[in-house]
Amino acid sequence: MADHLDLEPAARRLADLAAATPDSRLDGPTPCTGMDVAGLLDHVMMLAQAFRQAADKTGSPDDGPPPEASGAHLPPDWRVELPRRLDALAEAWRSPSAWEGETAAGGLTLSGQEAGAIALNELVLHGWDLARATDRPYRCEEWEAQVSHDFAASIPDVPEAREGLFGPVVPVPDDAPLFDRALGLSGRAPDWSPGPRQA
Repeated sequence: MADHLDLEPAARRLADLAAATPDSRLDGPTPCTGMDVAGLLDHVMMLAQAFRQAADKTGSPDDGPPPEASGAHLPPDWRVELPRRLDALAEAWRSPSAWEGETAAGGLTLSGQEAGAIALNELVLHGWDLARATDRPYRCEEWEAQVSHDFAASIPDVPEAREGLFGPVVPVPDDAPLFDRALGLSGRAPDWSPGPRQA
């Protein structure tokens, strides 16, 4: 992995998908079990702030894990605030100091390198989640897929290691595209669909 990863493309894709998400889809399902689209957007709001603080070294392990995401927590101005937070996140990780030393996110102490890779992974996977939940295509760069694959592969497929992070590994053929394999390792079925919408 390169010392510094560019989070801006993944952050911009996610911001664009969010901006084009109609209110009528906010209560729809997502690939994240038990989480609707509004809850997913609330989660992205929180992770954008937490990993921006990780880049700035202003987070602390004492902050603990984030609260459970819920659409009820999504602020009325989320269409303005979410892109702002994603832009700030990407900009913060442009600083070389973000990748140095130790930092904290989600109540965990991490190296700057680990935190940056996790932040990218979150942006890529949740970009795909939002695209799938709203019946839109999603494409990431091969190097982004590699980062997500390598991170997901590093998490043992046992409940205690994956709780709050990923669901159980979904089997994907060895010759499937790299991003499909990354999705499977992260507990997602690459062919997931929200199903038909009620009229």
